[in-house]
Amino acid sequence: MRTTVSIDDRLLAEARRRARQDGLTLGELVEAALRREMARPAGSVERLPVPVYHGWGGPHPGVDLTSNRALAELLDDDAAGAEADGGGRLR
Repeated sequence: MRTTVSIDDRLLAEARRRARQDGLTLGELVEAALRREMARPAGSVERLPVPVYHGWGGPHPGVDLTSNRALAELLDDDAAGAEADGGGRLR
C-alpha cells in the first residue's frame, strides 16, 4: 500500500543511508522499523517528568497571558529595551 508521511529531512537522509548500507529499499527499512515499534507494548515508553518551577516571580501585572499578540508585543518590547541598554539581555 502506498501512503504519504512527513519525515524530518535529516532523519530521512539518515534512513536512506542506512537502507543503502543494509541493502534494503527505503520502504523496507521504514516497514521494519514500524513493525518493531508496533510490536512494543503500548504505554511501555518511559514518560519523563516535566519540571515545575516553584520559585518566585511570575507575569508582570497587566500582562494578558491569554493573548498571543499581547505576549509577542511584550517580548518585542523587552528585546528592544535590551538592545537599547546595550547588554543584549532581556530585563
